[in-house]
Amino acid sequence: MKIFHIKRKIKYQKYYSSAMGMLNSRVTYIKKYFLGIPFKTIHTQRVTYYGEVKKSDDCNLFI
Repeated sequence: MKIFHIKRKIKYQKYYSSAMGMLNSRVTYIKKYFLGIPFKTIHTQRVTYYGEVKKSDDCNLFI
């Protein structure tokens, strides 16, 4: 068994855009695991409606 390993997991999230309403997007989480327990999220990204890939930090919906 490895002490450290990295996994990629894809989830679907709903979010609201004022221009387009409710949308579903595919969000990819890349996490670092220590002895099978997740302890750090390295990167999150999501696929937009138009097929672009964006970092989730850049997508702030609270204005």
